Amino acid sequence: MNLNHNIFGTALIVLSTIMTNAQSSTAKLPGDPTLPSSKANLEKLISYDKGNFKYKVEDYFARPKASAFKISPDGKYLSYKEKDQEKKNHVYVKDLSTGKITKAIVEKDDLIRNYGWLNKKRLFYTQDRGGNENIHLYATDTDGGNQKDLTPFDGVKVQAIIPIKDTDFVVVTMNKNNKQIFEPFKINFVTGEMTQLYENKDVNSPIDDYLFDKDGNLRGYSVLENGLTTKTYYKDLQTGKFNLIKSADWSDTFSIIEFNENSKNKDEAYVVTNLDSDKARIVLYDLKKNTVIKEVYSNPVYDVSSISTAGKNRNYELDYISYEGTKGETVPVSTFYKEIHDKLKSQFGDKEFGIVSSDDNNDKLLVVVGSDKLYGTYYEYDTKTKQTKLLYNLMPQLKEEDMAEMRPIEFKSRDGLTIHGYITLPKAALEGKKVPLIVNPHGGPQGIRDSWGFNPETQLFASRGYATLQVNFRISGGYGKSFQKAGYKQIGRKAMDDVEDGVKYAIEQGWVDKDKVAIYGGSHGGYATLMGLIKTPDLYACGVDYVGVSNIFTFFDSFPEYWKPYKEMVKQIWYDLDNPEEAKIAKEVSPVFQIDKIKKPLFVVQGANDPRVNINESDQIVKAMRAKGFEVPYLVKYDEGHGFGKEPNRIELYKSMLGFFAENFNK
Repeated sequence: MNLNHNIFGTALIVLSTIMTNAQSSTAKLPGDPTLPSSKANLEKLISYDKGNFKYKVEDYFARPKASAFKISPDGKYLSYKEKDQEKKNHVYVKDLSTGKITKAIVEKDDLIRNYGWLNKKRLFYTQDRGGNENIHLYATDTDGGNQKDLTPFDGVKVQAIIPIKDTDFVVVTMNKNNKQIFEPFKINFVTGEMTQLYENKDVNSPIDDYLFDKDGNLRGYSVLENGLTTKTYYKDLQTGKFNLIKSADWSDTFSIIEFNENSKNKDEAYVVTNLDSDKARIVLYDLKKNTVIKEVYSNPVYDVSSISTAGKNRNYELDYISYEGTKGETVPVSTFYKEIHDKLKSQFGDKEFGIVSSDDNNDKLLVVVGSDKLYGTYYEYDTKTKQTKLLYNLMPQLKEEDMAEMRPIEFKSRDGLTIHGYITLPKAALEGKKVPLIVNPHGGPQGIRDSWGFNPETQLFASRGYATLQVNFRISGGYGKSFQKAGYKQIGRKAMDDVEDGVKYAIEQGWVDKDKVAIYGGSHGGYATLMGLIKTPDLYACGVDYVGVSNIFTFFDSFPEYWKPYKEMVKQIWYDLDNPEEAKIAKEVSPVFQIDKIKKPLFVVQGANDPRVNINESDQIVKAMRAKGFEVPYLVKYDEGHGFGKEPNRIELYKSMLGFFAENFNK
C-alpha cells in the first residue's frame, strides 16, 4: 500500500463551507469583500442565456438523488449517499436481508468529501471546513452511534487513510507535529487511541511517501532530499534497518505500488518506474536485492501505473492492469477477472466499466458503466450466478441520444510534438455548421490530463450549441516523461502554443466559427485563460478565469505550509524566481503585469477559502482590470475553496457562465 502524494501533480477540486458567523461581518471575510459583483448584476448576466433548451443547468449539475454506493466487507449491507430537500447528502446503510435502512452519517454545514467501510460494523468519512483542505477523519457505527473525530486537531490535514484488514486499526498520515511534513499514525477507530509509527523531522529532506504491508507494518519510505532528489529506503526484514535502494531525480518515477502478497518472497513488490524508459511501466521488483524480477506490463505510447489485486480469499493474485490511453483501458490478468471482464464486455460493448466496490469474498461486485454520453449507471454483478442486475442510474434525466459526442483528436504542434486531446461536438457541428467553441485548458498543469468520458461541463455547453476543446498540452501526464518535461519552464509559453495550435486544428476541420471562440478553465486553466487573453488577444471573444493564478510571485508566496518542501521542485516546473532571467520571464507570463493586453471581456470566479490559489490571485486581477476601465463580473463564494462543491453554488456558477458566453458570442 503506497501512500504516494504528488502534491503538485494533482489538480484537485476541493469543497466545503465557512462558518456562518464569519459571513455576518465583512471584516472577517477573506480577500476584499467590496469586489464581488452584486446579486443584481449576476442575475443580469444569467439572463443572457435565453432559448428553448431541452435541458437546464440543474439537469447536469444537481447532485444525483443517490450516489457513492458501496458493499460492506461481509456483503450484508449496501451503503450510499442520498440527497434530501436541503441538498444535503447523507450516508445511509441498507440491510440487504431485511431491507431496513438506517441513516449512518449526517451531512451538516460541511460536505462529506469521502466515506467508506472500515470493517463490517464501522464506517469512516472525511470533511474539511470552508474548503481549507484541513481534512479530518471521522468514524461511526453503521447505525450512526459511537461517532468519533479520529484526528481532532485544528489546522491539521489528513493525507492518506489505510484501514488494516481484520483489525480495529487504521493508518493515517497527517501534519500534526509540523505543518510542512506528514507522519504516520496508527489509530484505533473504535476507541480513538493513537500511536505515532515513525518520526519525520527533517523539513529540508522530509519523508513524502510511506510504504506499508497489508498488516500495517512500515516497510519503506521515500525522502525528498532538498526538494529535488527522491531517495527510496527499504527495511531489511532480518536486521530491521532501512537501507537506501534507489536515488533518482524528482522528475523520474520509481514508486512502489504494493507488495506482491501472492509470492512467498516477502521482499517482492509491484513497482511503477520510468528510470530506464520514457513511459512508466509496471515491474515486479525484489526490494532487498534491489533488482527487477520481470516486467509486468508496458505500453509504447502511454504511461501505465495502476493494478488491482485480489484479497486474502484468492491469495492476493493480480486481477488486472489499467491505464489511460485514448480511453480507459483494462488488461485482464487473473482467470477470475478475465471471466468477469468478458461477461461485462459482451454486455456493455464500447462503454467503459469498472468495479468500484466488492465484498471480501468477491461474491458481489458493484460495477459502474459510463461513456461520453452516459454519466454513470451502477450494476450489481453476482460472481456465483454470473448475473448482472441494474442497481441505479445516476442521472436518468439525461438521455444518451441527446448527448454530444466527445471525439479524441491528435495534431502536431508548431514545433513538431504530437498532441492529443478531445473535442465535444454538438449535433450542429456534426451536420456541417460552424459553431462557437469553448477552449478548456486543464488544471495542474503537470502530470494532469483530460480524459474521455461523460463531462457535465462539455455536455452543458453542447446543449447550448457550443463545442468544447480540451488539449493535453506538453507537461500533461500520461504520455511519458519526455512529453511532460517538454513543458517545464514553458507554462504560459509553449504550453499555451499547444492550446492555440489545437484551436487552429479545430477551425481547420470546419467545426468552429473562428469569431466565436472563448477560453475557460480552473486552477492552472484559469491562469491559462488569462494568458490566452493576453498572448493571443484576437483569438478569443471572452474568457472565464475560475480559481486561477494571476501573479506567479504572489502565488509562490502564498503556498500552504505543506507545499513548502516542494518549492525547489516547483521552481523547475514553473520558474526560479531567484534567477533574474527566469524572474523576468515569470513577470512576462504573470497576467497581472500584462493587463494592458487584455482586450476582451473577462469573468472571474473564486472560492474565498482556497488554500491553493489564494483569493488574492483573483482580487488582484479584478482590481487591475477595473482600474483600467473594464467591468469584470466577479463571483465569489465564501463557503467554498479550490472549486465549488455545494450544489446551489455550482448551479449559480454555470448559469452565470452560460449567460457570459451567450452575451459575448451574440455581440
